[in-house]
Amino acid sequence: MLSQQEVKNIIDQVVGYSKLPGCEVNVQWTEDDFIRFANNGITTSGYRVTQQVSITSTTADKRSGNAAVGELTPEALKNGVKQAEDLAAISRPNPEDMPALPAQQYPRLSNFDAYTAAARGDSMVPQVKAVLAAALKNKLVAAGYIQRSANAVGVGNKAGLFGYHTYTDSSLTHTMRNREGTSSGWATQSSISLKDLNGEEQAKVSAAKCVNGVNRKKIDPGKYTVLLEPAAVADLIGWLGFGLDARDAEQGQSFLSKPGAPGGTLLGEKLYPEIITLRSDPFHPTLASTPWGPSLLPNEKIAWIDKGVVSNLYYDRFWAEKARKKPTPYPINLLLDGQPNSLADLISSVERGLLVTRLWYIRVVQPKTWQLTGLTRDGVFLIEKGKVTDPVVNFRWNESPAEVLQRTTKLTEPVRVTNTETGSNIVPALITQDFNFTSVSDAV
Repeated sequence: MLSQQEVKNIIDQVVGYSKLPGCEVNVQWTEDDFIRFANNGITTSGYRVTQQVSITSTTADKRSGNAAVGELTPEALKNGVKQAEDLAAISRPNPEDMPALPAQQYPRLSNFDAYTAAARGDSMVPQVKAVLAAALKNKLVAAGYIQRSANAVGVGNKAGLFGYHTYTDSSLTHTMRNREGTSSGWATQSSISLKDLNGEEQAKVSAAKCVNGVNRKKIDPGKYTVLLEPAAVADLIGWLGFGLDARDAEQGQSFLSKPGAPGGTLLGEKLYPEIITLRSDPFHPTLASTPWGPSLLPNEKIAWIDKGVVSNLYYDRFWAEKARKKPTPYPINLLLDGQPNSLADLISSVERGLLVTRLWYIRVVQPKTWQLTGLTRDGVFLIEKGKVTDPVVNFRWNESPAEVLQRTTKLTEPVRVTNTETGSNIVPALITQDFNFTSVSDAV
């Protein structure tokens, strides 16, 4: 792993080669182990070390170029700087480019786990074996992926900024299908500690969904009371974070714009039930967060929705200066607070509705209302009189995550979920009313 001094030396070398007024350097070093499995057997066991130095050079008139190099030799770094500066010379000026940040006081985060950093494939094999054993026992076919990583990141520029951080991460995700291909179950776990992953526990969930998902009932699309499991909630919450932009709200292009008040927003308004609190917390011990975000501002705890009230919007450095506001970190590493309920508690409280495992292929339909569309996947079940009864078909849905939270009535305790589109968030399962399913999907 690259040490703090090694990262500092790399950044100093790059800055030393730079001839333009602006030079920003990002260093990423990752060591990871992974195992892929499919058709009830291990297909790939891998170990790799990757390193990248990203160099952004900026001219006095705000033209920028970027280059990335994978070698750390003086010659490679020098060539990277030249490429970035050559690209800057032919690019157009960016009127919204902000001056380089000076030295920052970055927070100390405790998300490095020594066991995970040192682990190799033999530490992950027992979790894979547990999943495969459950698949064979239930006459199912399993496929999935388990990985662990150790990471060192660094950032610096010509203005004297420097930051360094190390963290670990791990995840296990898998799918089980019956041999006829007519039913599917899925489960996932992620944590900075490999010891938190439990293949046996996961496999019970996915196998049960698959076994119980055969002979799906076809019901009509429409608006239903829906119990979204944490994976589905994490998808929606991650996308909601993308919509918390102050600029869009102040320009009348957002669900947070105030109707009939040009330039006005719904900041400070109570739009959600009292039970809804959405926040960012880079200090959470299970999140693989970094001390800085994309803008290189120090990450900090920030509440976006506090007991139903919209309490903050995302201001990038340019728009914050224009609006005379304080810039904020980007809304990532989101946490939706929960309640002391179990998933069973939520199920028992539903008279009639649908249980949704997770969502997939999410895209924006209407930016102003932040309406999204996507599909359900890997298990949808009917709930009747507080009990899960029949499996049902998958659906396409159209919903705004902001409106889903407005109609939320009950939550479980939150857990961490990592997905491919919005990263890691910590969320509960929840019950929401009138969730809009627009059509039936033939997908399993």
